[in-house]
Amino acid sequence: MQMGGRAWLEVAGAGRAAVGCPAPAGLLRQTWSRRGLTLLEIVLVLGILAALTAAVVPDLIRRVEQQRLPGSADQLRSLLITARSHAMFDGKRYRVRFPREDELDDEGDDRQPLIEREDDPLLEPGVFNPIKEPWVYGRTLLRDVWCAQVRLGKPTVAKLLEGYQSNDDLEALGKEFEDEDPDFPPLILEPDGTSKWVTFVLTDVPRDRDIEDLEEEDPVIEVIVDGETGLIWLQRRFLEEELDMLEEHHWPAVLRQDFLRPEPLTEDEVLEIQDRVLRG
Repeated sequence: MQMGGRAWLEVAGAGRAAVGCPAPAGLLRQTWSRRGLTLLEIVLVLGILAALTAAVVPDLIRRVEQQRLPGSADQLRSLLITARSHAMFDGKRYRVRFPREDELDDEGDDRQPLIEREDDPLLEPGVFNPIKEPWVYGRTLLRDVWCAQVRLGKPTVAKLLEGYQSNDDLEALGKEFEDEDPDFPPLILEPDGTSKWVTFVLTDVPRDRDIEDLEEEDPVIEVIVDGETGLIWLQRRFLEEELDMLEEHHWPAVLRQDFLRPEPLTEDEVLEIQDRVLRG
């Protein structure tokens, strides 16, 4: 049986190695050539991975940052639903509020909502104590997201057209509102789960910006609480043209469903939403 040249070289090299003889120079060059090619392939793969990472990671970071505001709004909604459930289960009033001036939350910050309970409504009515339970801890509002205002009352087109207004005459609402900031009144959850209508205005613009100075293009999400039913919706701030449309047709300012899409709302879409809500 005859043997090819390459096979003969490999056998010869193995035989020489077995008896302590050096392999032919051509065989060594061939072996080192194969090793160099493998190293080159690794370098090429690493280069491709680096290029893909440089192209994908910035976009991924941008997407994560864009989700901080809607993610915070959704987490605030979950916290409010949980607090309402505990108020009904305990048969006691719960209070949800944001830290007052010079007050810190459990995270050592002043952005996270505080949950409190009226433990003894007979002997200490209107006195709410902090709740120390696992479900109240953690970051509800993610990095750079903060509550710019809390508005009491059901949203109306007329009020929204006026712009951001402070809540008037909080003292008339009861003792628990006497010392509160008009821009940040608390949400009181009754033992039956009801409350006043309230809107939490969330944004991620720099905190040195006043709410009156927010531009139409600034990111704002309103967490709207229906105090009668306990339902909660997330709505982006309406554009001026959208408010004009709602006012013209005498449509409500609450869509009763989440609406975060940046594109302008049309008349057909409002009619479709209203029909969907009526059909349940």
